[in-house]
Amino acid sequence: MEAKKTVLITGSTRGCGRAMVERFVELGHTVIGCGRSASAVHEMQTAFPSPHRFDAVNVADDRQVEAWAKSVLDSGLVPDLLLNNAAIINRTAPLWRVTADEFQQIVNINIVGTANIIRHFAPAMVERKRGTIVNFSSGWGRSTAPEVAPYCATKFAIEGLSQAFASELPSGMVAVALNPGIINTEMLQSCWADGAHQYPSPDRWSRVAVPYLLSITSKDNGRPLSVPAP
Repeated sequence: MEAKKTVLITGSTRGCGRAMVERFVELGHTVIGCGRSASAVHEMQTAFPSPHRFDAVNVADDRQVEAWAKSVLDSGLVPDLLLNNAAIINRTAPLWRVTADEFQQIVNINIVGTANIIRHFAPAMVERKRGTIVNFSSGWGRSTAPEVAPYCATKFAIEGLSQAFASELPSGMVAVALNPGIINTEMLQSCWADGAHQYPSPDRWSRVAVPYLLSITSKDNGRPLSVPAP
C-alpha cells in the first residue's frame, strides 16, 4: 500500500491545480494549497477541510510566502511532493505591445513565485533529505509560438532553474521541470478561444497526471519530464 504524502500545490483554486487537489484528496493524501483569491480559498477550505489546508497567498510576494511557509511548517506539515503550479499568461500580442507592467507580473508569478516557494519550503525538505519538487513548465518552455513571448520566456527560465536546482539537492531528493501537456483551461482559452476545447479538461488530465506525479523517483532528478497524453 502506497504511503500517504503531504502534497503542496500552488495555484490550487482553479484549473489544473484544483483538479489535482481533488485527485490527491481522493487517494488519501494531505493537500496544502494556496491561491490569490480569498473567496476561492474559502471555497476550498469548505470543500476540503482539515487535515487539508488552503490559504490566500500571492506567491510573487516573498514576505507572504515566508509567513505562510513558517505557519505551515510550524504546524508539522512538511511537503513530500511540492508542485509549483501557479502561473499566468500574457494577453496574446506581439512582444512590443505587451506593457512593462504586464511583462513584470508574468515574471513575478511564473519565475519569482517559483523561487519564493522553493526558498521557504525546500530547506525543511533538504533537512530530511527526501522529497520531490516539480516546477510546472510548458510545451512553450521547450518550443515557441507567436504572441506569447513573455510566457515562453518564463517557462524556458523554469527549465533552466529546475536543472540547476536539481544539481544542488542531496542524494534522494528530486527536482524536475514538468510539461503538463495541453489542457483546456481558462488560461489556454485566453490564447486559443474555441480552439482550446479540443484538448482534455483539467479533470480528465488530472486522472493521468496525478499518478504520473506520484511515480517520479530520484532517478528522474534534473530530467525534463512530460505528462503522458490522457
